[in-house]
Amino acid sequence: MEEIRMKIGCIGLGIMGKPMAKNLLKAGHEVVCYDVNQESVDELVAAGAVAGASSADVAAQVPLVITMLPNSPHVKTVVMGEKGVLEGAKEGLILIDMSSIAPLASQEIEKACSAKKVRMLDAPVSGGEPKAIDGTLAIMVGGDKALFEEVKDILLVMGASAVHCGPIGAGNTTKLANQIIVALNIAAVSEAFTLVKKAGVDPHLVFDAIKGGLAGSTVMNAKAPMMMDSNFKPGFKIDLHIKDLANAMDTAHGVGSPLPLTAFVREMMETLHADGFGGDDHSALARYYAKVSGTKIGE
Repeated sequence: MEEIRMKIGCIGLGIMGKPMAKNLLKAGHEVVCYDVNQESVDELVAAGAVAGASSADVAAQVPLVITMLPNSPHVKTVVMGEKGVLEGAKEGLILIDMSSIAPLASQEIEKACSAKKVRMLDAPVSGGEPKAIDGTLAIMVGGDKALFEEVKDILLVMGASAVHCGPIGAGNTTKLANQIIVALNIAAVSEAFTLVKKAGVDPHLVFDAIKGGLAGSTVMNAKAPMMMDSNFKPGFKIDLHIKDLANAMDTAHGVGSPLPLTAFVREMMETLHADGFGGDDHSALARYYAKVSGTKIGE
């Protein structure tokens, strides 16, 4: 079957949004982009995209808009605010919000979209910058199933998988579950490898010994080497993970589901933020253990 080339709006060209937009270009789609950071826009234009003057301007030119923004308030402003997507949108526009935001915020934005005859999916991702670059993200989607099927091929340009999880907001609920598991896993790896180092055993040998067993995980494979190299260049920043865990806790409290471990790891991350490490990769949870144990995993 011949692939359909589309004109796609991309709003939000940060650590994740920029490589995702580049993959759409590589797949032969036309991209109209906008970001408050002109440098990111210039980089996309150099790769073949067209610059929009505002979110409204982007929406006016395309049948499909993808947003990738830091948090709920940013998405609300970009979609519902002045010079926002809904201001420029034609009836029938599709909005795929791939930001990680609160499920209730997704539902609120979808209501505003629906009033303007704009169809919306929430489609947050997991995999961080490396998988955004490779186009192998895991994409979890909430919204109308038929709409999901309509845009699934576009999603699979940016991801290795795209799974419909339920009605609007279900994508972000799934992402919150993902972020809890990732955060607690990174904390467990940090704790275990700090013990190993403090006990005088080589963390590299321990990693090789256990990665094929039950303790092995995608998280450990990605983050243990970073800890051992003391390389905390962000693929996913501590500050963004704090935001996700805050959204998880707000959502959990709303439905009566306690999150004791999440609360503890969030406070560990808040400690790192207070120490000036909020811009580091979330593998920098190892820094928390270095602080309390006096021992670094890496040199």
